[in-house]
Parts: sequence; C-alpha cells; structure tokens
Amino acid sequence: MVINISEQYSLVSNWVSELRDVDVQTDRMRFRNNLERIAEVIGYEISKQLPWEEKEITTPMGTHMSKVPSEQPVLATILRAGLAMHNGLLHYFDKADNAFISAYRKHNPDGSFDIRLEYMSCPDIENRIVILSDPMLATGSSLVKAIQFLKEEGHIKELHIVCAIACTVGIEYILRAEPKATIWCADIDDEITAKGYIVPGLGDAGDLAYGAKLQG
Repeated sequence: MVINISEQYSLVSNWVSELRDVDVQTDRMRFRNNLERIAEVIGYEISKQLPWEEKEITTPMGTHMSKVPSEQPVLATILRAGLAMHNGLLHYFDKADNAFISAYRKHNPDGSFDIRLEYMSCPDIENRIVILSDPMLATGSSLVKAIQFLKEEGHIKELHIVCAIACTVGIEYILRAEPKATIWCADIDDEITAKGYIVPGLGDAGDLAYGAKLQG
C-alpha cells in the first residue's frame, strides 16, 4: 500500500515546497523542522491503524474508559539523513523503542555505487510493529537492505515506511521485496537519474539538514 499525503492539499504540501526550494534550503533549521513536521503528521495517520485497548483512567473527579495503544512500535531510521524524521515520529510515539542503522552509498570510479551497511543498534523486534524512516526513497536499495538487516534480528509483524519524497521506481522496488509494507510519503516524483537521484526531488537531504560531507 502507498499513501501519498499530498494527494489532498494540506500544510504538508507547503512544507514539501519549502524542502524543495533552493532559496529556503539555505536555512538548515527550517529544513530539519519541516522534515520533523511531515513525520509528525504521518505518525498521527499511522497511529490510527495501530492496535489499541480500553484502559480505566482515574481522574480527579472519577474514572474514564480511555482508548490507549495496546503496544508500542519500534522506530527505526537510517543514519544520518533520517534523524530529523525520526525525531518527528518520536514526538508522537514517545514511548517507542528505537533502532538506528548506518547505511551509505559507496561510490565506485565508474559512477556506480554499492549500499554499505556497517552498524545497527536495535531492540528486540520479534513480532513487533516497525516504522522505518528515511527522507528520500530513490532506488529503494538502501531501504530494502536496511529491512533485511532488521529482519535478521527478528520477525517484523507490520512494517511502515515513512519518507518525505518517494520515486515511483523505488516504490516498486520496495513493494516487490516487501509486498505487505505500507509506504507513507509526503510527495511522489516519477524521474530518477542514472546516479540514483530523484528529479525534481530536493537534493541531498542529509547534506541540507546537517551540512556537506566528505564522500569516500
């Protein structure tokens, strides 16, 4: 399943326009805040689909049967670009367990690249709901490898993927590998370059959020 938040106009559309805008991108704090806010909106929408139970709550004036989550998800993200969206999700799922995965593109002299995963810090995910965030779903290669990395630690009961901008090629690749996953995105672009960058996209989300890096 693919859910594109921008199919209906909302403030998310405005935040995405600022993420794309080269004049607004110079403000790193605003860029990070927009990623966080997009993740918060998506987190709220995901929460409607999560299991819940009724719990008796004591108030100063009596008791109330309230609907509360029956379990907490695991929030996972790919370092470093995913940190801002992860923080946004964590604002809403504030009791969630967290997983962090190091994944990056190792560029080759011929212009091609390989996905390298070298580190993961992960809680027990056996039979858990996992929400995996990464701002850009381009080819989908890094996300699929991250999911495989996570699945080595246990069975994922339900998988939600959260991104700011997704490419149709990457969406198709993800759903071939994980047909039961739900992909939540703030917008979808159809074009991708030979080097794996989304067009029009927004550029390198990690660099725009945290500064340029040396590319090994």
